[in-house]
Amino acid sequence: MAPVDIADSVPYSERPEWSDLTPVAQYENIQPLAPIFYNPDYKDATDYFRGVVKTGELSPRVLDLTETIIRLNPAHYSAWQYRYQTLIATKSSLADELILTNELTRIYLKTYQVWHHRRLLLTLLNDPLPELPFIEEILKVDVKNYHTWSYRQWLLAHYNREDMWVQELPLVERLLEEDVRNNSAWHHRFFVVFERGGADGEDTVRQELAFVKEKIALAPNNLSAWNYLRGILDHKHLPYSTQADFTKLYVVSSIALNEESVVDLENPRPSKGAQLPSAAAIEFLADVYEAEGESGLSKAVELWRSLADEHDTIRKKYWEYRIREATVAAPD
Repeated sequence: MAPVDIADSVPYSERPEWSDLTPVAQYENIQPLAPIFYNPDYKDATDYFRGVVKTGELSPRVLDLTETIIRLNPAHYSAWQYRYQTLIATKSSLADELILTNELTRIYLKTYQVWHHRRLLLTLLNDPLPELPFIEEILKVDVKNYHTWSYRQWLLAHYNREDMWVQELPLVERLLEEDVRNNSAWHHRFFVVFERGGADGEDTVRQELAFVKEKIALAPNNLSAWNYLRGILDHKHLPYSTQADFTKLYVVSSIALNEESVVDLENPRPSKGAQLPSAAAIEFLADVYEAEGESGLSKAVELWRSLADEHDTIRKKYWEYRIREATVAAPD
């Protein structure tokens, strides 16, 4: 949270224009066991805010009061909500409010309330296109901020305009060029391709499989890309075994792989110097074998054991659990 400079601010209790309002203390007529000792400026402002709420006042001076509180505590959801009600009641300029919200968003981009306020404003302003470049600006500050991505996806789904959707895949591809492990970009790609309700037929699936396998080849231990591969298959109800040949390239050592001379364009080989074997690939292939039932169980157990003992020891207990569950459930 950015610091708020209120050194020159006059307390509301000393402002003549607020003398008509009676402030309401948080602990009025009670003695709490563990009282919270707030900053004097925050206590002063919130005491007057409770007084405003008590009287139901919706006026321009309330906008000044709620802005003060928000700058002191951007997570004060009651101040945000009352501010919005006041904006509507006073017929204030929503365009001006969005300009102020732009500033607050940049400062408090990890605070949910500021993004919720943007949603309310955009719903009324009904002008979403300028929001896309603004969001990209915010992503330059924090490319994986959950609230930023969630807001962008709401914006796309709410307006569902082709001139907005068309910008998304180029954005994602640029972000993945910068960082192929950007899990937020991978999640957004899946949202754009498969969750928007558009066409995701065989050609789309083929293109996405080719795309994700190329990215896996660049960074075989990138779990985000392997999860994207699983997501495609799960979404289209395709068996994992369809990608077994590709996955097998990533469960062997680099030395063993280099001995292979056959090149399959549909199953790109790991990039030169890739760290192999890939734990994510071993897990994927084990799932393939497990799905085969009794005939593939021994192979799955062997792969899980390699993860537990060598390739993913930090999750050793989990892999041992998988082995126990699979072998106990297996028929005699």
